Amino acid sequence: MVGSEALPSPRQHGVTKPLSLAGPSEADLLRTKKLNKFLVDAGLYETKEEAAKREEVLGRIKQIVVDWVKQLTRLRGYTDQMVEDANAVIFTFGSYRLGVHGPGADIDTLCVGPSYVNRDEDFFFVLHEILAGMEEVTELQPVPDAHVPVMKFKFDRISIDLLYGSISRLVVPDDLDISDVSVLYDVDEPTVRSLNGCRVADQILKHVPNVEHFRTTLRCLKFWAKKRGVYSNVTGFLGGVNWALLVARVCQFYPNAVPSMLVSRFFRVYTQWRWPNPVMLCAIEEEELGFAVWDPRKNPKDRTHHMPIITPAYPCMNSSYNVSTSTLRVMTEQFLFGNRICEEIELNKAQWPSLFEPYMFFESYRNYLQVDIVAANTDDLRSWKGWVESRLRQLTLMIERDTLGKLQCHPYPHEYSDPLKQCSHSAFFMGLQRKQGEVIQEGQQFDIRGTVDEFRHSVNMYVFWRPGMEIYVSHVRRKQIPSYVFPDGFRRTRLPRLVSQQTTLGSGEELSRKRKDEGERVKRESCQKRLSGSPQSCDSVSPVIVNHSCGNESKYCGIEVGCLQGEGQISSSSVVTNAVGKNDRGDSSEADSRPSVDGGDGQVFQVQPKVELGMVLNSRTAVDLEQKTVMRLGVTSTA
Repeated sequence: MVGSEALPSPRQHGVTKPLSLAGPSEADLLRTKKLNKFLVDAGLYETKEEAAKREEVLGRIKQIVVDWVKQLTRLRGYTDQMVEDANAVIFTFGSYRLGVHGPGADIDTLCVGPSYVNRDEDFFFVLHEILAGMEEVTELQPVPDAHVPVMKFKFDRISIDLLYGSISRLVVPDDLDISDVSVLYDVDEPTVRSLNGCRVADQILKHVPNVEHFRTTLRCLKFWAKKRGVYSNVTGFLGGVNWALLVARVCQFYPNAVPSMLVSRFFRVYTQWRWPNPVMLCAIEEEELGFAVWDPRKNPKDRTHHMPIITPAYPCMNSSYNVSTSTLRVMTEQFLFGNRICEEIELNKAQWPSLFEPYMFFESYRNYLQVDIVAANTDDLRSWKGWVESRLRQLTLMIERDTLGKLQCHPYPHEYSDPLKQCSHSAFFMGLQRKQGEVIQEGQQFDIRGTVDEFRHSVNMYVFWRPGMEIYVSHVRRKQIPSYVFPDGFRRTRLPRLVSQQTTLGSGEELSRKRKDEGERVKRESCQKRLSGSPQSCDSVSPVIVNHSCGNESKYCGIEVGCLQGEGQISSSSVVTNAVGKNDRGDSSEADSRPSVDGGDGQVFQVQPKVELGMVLNSRTAVDLEQKTVMRLGVTSTA
């Protein structure tokens, strides 16, 4: 029997002793073989040709930044020898550096330049203009105000995230040791954060017992996190480095385990982890460079972190500072789901595909916030959407703050687009529910108008704003979710729930598995009935109104959704005005032509198009209407 005896570990990895030194059994090796086959079949590995193209693109970018630095050196009057010696170095980090990237994944890159080439002007303007003029470069998007300033673009169809760090040297050698702490001498905080991506990746690989087992396990769990909707640092979940650190710690706990064992132990460990106890791969190092390191004993702000995952390179930081109370709750539930499935796999009651079933987000809540983002063209939408998405986490935090945690948010990191919109459009959704166990009086409402107003003001601080960039926020019920969010382009007909999805983890997935054939038949029949009506019936379920023409000034009237009755109903008293709007042709349209919502019992309630948020908040004549806009979110005690 393979692994019948404990295998000694050559040295201790991590800040504690391993939890187990046990090696794999024959069953573990077989499960690992099946897991590897599943990952290959899922298309998670790139071909040799794709790998070669990435190397070629990195070489091209290296030459571009070297020429850029030489050009600036010459313009600033340095000697010919300095111009000849001028250099910039390209490093990779993230999934590419860790060896877990897949087809189509972006390459996280860092450009390290000399002290006289700065980020704000030289990188985000001079280099930006150089890249913008190149035929191979598309979708160029600077994000200078991000926590880690970045320039995003595609080079010959390869996605690149390019950071810049200026170190205190006049000449940057090609063999620069990025792990040496001396690179941090006399640099600012944004540069430290930019440099630390590479430094952290190197330290992670250094601190795991078996690099190949780590890579397979990480590749598996990143795929799982994306399927379950918890892979996104920007929206308050975990990004690539966070998942890498969590997996690396489990590898330290079980140094002789194979990937199938590590995946199972991952869920076992983190369903029992007592947050906010930190996850650390090594002891936090103190250097005399003056940079703050994560230390809740000294730094009050560090005490507010919900899920600290500490980076192993100086200065040690909490890589998961974006996590909120709500997103931690969602991830904890998903860890429980993963743990339950892995237990079934070990008992031969389930197979690996069961672990990766997509999370049924739009069947898990009764109330949602829909955030629509529009722009005049695709280029404007790309930059505008990136900015708004980076602020969505703040909306979650604001709602938690203003409702004292009684209203829980589940931001969904997937992006949607309505193909019927004539303007460039993107939409994000948040699930909403009252806190479990919270005593709420009958009919009590959560008024978040002021919260959304504050969010809007923060979004409108975008320095690259252009005409046509607008944002709309509305509250929608489950039955009002627009059809375009579903893979087949139609709303799913909900089947009777065996157990409450709000209190039982994964019940939506269980119901789907048990009634898959029946569900598909019912859904398709229902879709055909809906599509047999008017051409607009597919999006009539959503009260979200985005100006389809994007060029006409259209006035919208609002609805108050504080009086929600039953599943998907809007009471007739919720209509606050009979204002006349404009249709796509610019003609006036009376109330009879407004989209309607099925109340569920054969009743149909007319729904007024909602007020455009900016109009309500900026128009002096809309003061009265503001009191009854879509921002009045009602969640009854039965929600």
